[in-house]
Amino acid sequence: MKHVNRSMALGVLSLAMTAQAMAGSDCQPSKWGADDEVGNANLIDAASVLKAAELIKTGQTYSLGITIDSATPAFPPRGLSLTVVQPNQQDGAEPLFGYTYNDDIFTGWLGIGSQLDGLGHFGTDHEYYNCNRAADFSAITGLTRLGIEKVPPIVARGIVLDMAAHHGVDHLAAGQAFSVEDVQAVEKRQGTPVREGDVVLFHTGWTDAKLDAEPALWASTAPGSSAAVAEYLAGRNVVAVGSDTWGLDVVPAEHPQKPFPGHVTLLQKHGIYILETMNTGPLVRDGAYEFLFVLGQAKVRGAVQMIINPVAIR
Repeated sequence: MKHVNRSMALGVLSLAMTAQAMAGSDCQPSKWGADDEVGNANLIDAASVLKAAELIKTGQTYSLGITIDSATPAFPPRGLSLTVVQPNQQDGAEPLFGYTYNDDIFTGWLGIGSQLDGLGHFGTDHEYYNCNRAADFSAITGLTRLGIEKVPPIVARGIVLDMAAHHGVDHLAAGQAFSVEDVQAVEKRQGTPVREGDVVLFHTGWTDAKLDAEPALWASTAPGSSAAVAEYLAGRNVVAVGSDTWGLDVVPAEHPQKPFPGHVTLLQKHGIYILETMNTGPLVRDGAYEFLFVLGQAKVRGAVQMIINPVAIR
């Protein structure tokens, strides 16, 4: 009887703590429903894909991912190592009818280089997209909700906004933020207005200028979008926002005690995906400001982020 009463007491305490946490939260369920796990990817359907496919005029393709290796700088402590082995072929053994083969072992973080930030990546006060509490879905063996495997293929109209050209430079300076007014000016100059369902990429020139030349500087600071820009794009109801920098938001932050505000606005509040370290240089050099964007990420169950190589087709 005492055991039963203790169990009931613990249950009541747990419910009370949950109710208190919910009462202290100003989280609003997603517009896509309280059970939604994919956010603004819901905007993608057969009609939107067919419309975006009309952007293909030349058939030219662009790889938006960068090449990565063990020396690629990343947000600490992230890194990777690659080991190539010839399993069961010791001492010249040939296990497959005279054939030999190489396999590879990857050890590393999935949030390195060109990457997709899933909706389970970033939150505030242990709360994530669609009012999901970390204690309820963030298991050490993988997310039980909002995992990267839930993200459907992202096929949409893509645009790249050349912020470097807008400021008349090859690359923006470290810590330089661009504003909503800057974004709107580039939309108008390029003739590429942001529309609902878009994938919007920013070209700052930072990766082209600094990744190889000054990798430590590249990874420790970056130009990027202001907090207001994220709110502006959320208001436009886009699917994803990316940049040729490792963090999208400007680093250092406009408000040092509130870094990466765009991550909160886009991922947590609006279910809009983030694409980091996009290879935007070839797009702007060719004037390919509008294109079909295609991404199908590796579907590792429970993963938070994923190394990616999206394709732009013009």
